[in-house]
Parts: sequence; structure tokens; C-alpha cells
Amino acid sequence: MILRKFRLLLVSCLIGLWTFSSQAAEWTMASGYPKSNFHTQNIIKFIDDVKSGSSVKINLNPNDTLIKLDAIKTSLQRGQIPIGEIRFGIYGNEDPMYILAGLPFIAPDYASAWLLKEVKHAYLQEKFNKKGLRILYTSPWPGQGFYTKFPVNKVSDFNGKKLRIYSTATQQMGSMLGFNATILPFAEIPQAFSTGLIEALFTSPQTGIDIQAWDNTKHFTYAGAIFSKNAVIVTNKAFNALSKADQSHVLAAADRAELRGWEMSAATTRKQIGILEKNGMKSKNAPDEVISKMKEIGQAMMKDWRKKASPEANAVLDRYLSMR
Repeated sequence: MILRKFRLLLVSCLIGLWTFSSQAAEWTMASGYPKSNFHTQNIIKFIDDVKSGSSVKINLNPNDTLIKLDAIKTSLQRGQIPIGEIRFGIYGNEDPMYILAGLPFIAPDYASAWLLKEVKHAYLQEKFNKKGLRILYTSPWPGQGFYTKFPVNKVSDFNGKKLRIYSTATQQMGSMLGFNATILPFAEIPQAFSTGLIEALFTSPQTGIDIQAWDNTKHFTYAGAIFSKNAVIVTNKAFNALSKADQSHVLAAADRAELRGWEMSAATTRKQIGILEKNGMKSKNAPDEVISKMKEIGQAMMKDWRKKASPEANAVLDRYLSMR
């Protein structure tokens, strides 16, 4: 009788464990941009893809509605959420590798930006793994440009102007171009314009549309130069709790999202510049003098980057440059 009761208890426990493990995983996700942003649109497609072939349900909170973009990585590390979107460029103080893609004209087009992403992936994945995180996929911003109230004809046009940028690398670049450059989160841009804290931007056409840059600037001067990246990150705890089948499907969906994100980024630039023009902005490519100065700055910043980076990080850069 005692043995029979023990067996029944054991079977009951096993059924309970199976039921728990087979329950659908429900993840809360934080991201930083509105639904109109192509990064968010890609995330929504990724979520639908994950849901269609696995037991994982992801509930998205976009546009800083749950957690501010620049606090998402910390929230992931603390286990407050299982999945989120981050931008690499704000973590340069943790490791110089996070800002390598933000050095002007180091990877100035989609082909070289993809190559750099591939070469440094293992290095970054190891960094994230040590913090209990996994990179699912990355997605690049379109090439960058200057939003100004004045036409840009020469480098001296930038002297003393108050510029909003988004990373330590672009802050250094802005200062070397003659700006008074300030790092500000995306959500604070409109208020910064209204209070006079900034009077110009260096960012992508997508961001200009998101914050309706035509309300505060009149000229967009496209430089390309930098293809900075966002990433979708998951905690190891949440990912490892999935069945092997669900893990495989999430990774496959992430691979599709990465390729799609790069394609969406490349397809948007001309269209988005057209939207800027439709709203009254004048656009043009940066003059040769500005491009030459930015290339010069990029080389100087790379030398400075090498001094701060580890031998392992320098080896990654060397490998990239040898393959470019």
C-alpha cells in the first residue's frame, strides 16, 4: 500500500513537471521606438514568426512605454524582463567594441557594415553571455546625416552649433567637426529643441521622421558614414527554459529577422529622405570637404580606439580590415 501510494505520488509529480514545462512561455518585451519605425515593424514580424512555430508568446511594449531604451539592457541583466531591444552605441564605456561601428567611415556602407557585424559577433556574444544574455539578431540604422537650420556647405558651418548625438563615438566626431555635441536619448529630442539645448542633429532619416525634424530644422545633409546597430537580446534564463524545439524556432526566426531588418534598412533611406522633403526639408549629399574631414576624423578615432581596446578587440578590427 505504501509502495503504491509512493508510485502514485511520483507519477503525479512527473505529470505536474511535464505540464509546467509544456506550458507556453509568455515574454514581456521592451523596445524604444514607435510602431511606425522599421525596427519596431521588424520586431512585430519577428514576434509573429516566433508565435507561429513555437509555444512562445511575446508581448511587445514599444516606444519607451515600459522601459526607456537606454535602460533596457540593465533591466535584462536584472531579470526584470526576458527580452528587449537595445542600441549598441551607448555602451562604449563598457567595451570599445560597442562603438566600433560608430566610427565614421570605418564601415560606411551596408556591405562593409555586414562584414564588420559578422567578424565581431563572437566577441560580443561572449560579452553578453557573461552577463546572462544572448544576442538574437542585429539590425542597422540607415546611413546618417546632419539636420540643421542652415545649409551645410563647408566644415566651418558647424562651428559652435549645439548638436545632439547618440553615442560617445558620435560625440567625439561632432566635437572634432566643431560642434558642441551632447548625448541625448531619443525621447528627449523634441524638448531639447524647444529649450534651446540643441539646434542640430546627427542621425538617420528614420529618426528624423520619428521626431518630425522638420518642426525644428530645415536642411538634411546626408553623409552615410555610419551604420550603427540595434539588437534584440534575450536572457539566457528565459531562452534556456524553452524546449529544444522552441529554441530552434526562435533562433531561426531571429535569423530571418536579421536579414529582413538589413533589407528594410537599405530600402528605407531614399523613401525616408523623400518624406523629409515632402514635409518641407531640403536635402542633399554632404559636400566633399565635409566627407573628407569625416574620413580624417574616422582614422584618428580608430587610432584612439585601438589604444583603449583590448588585444582581443584589436585582433577583431585587424581581421575586419584585412577582409574589407
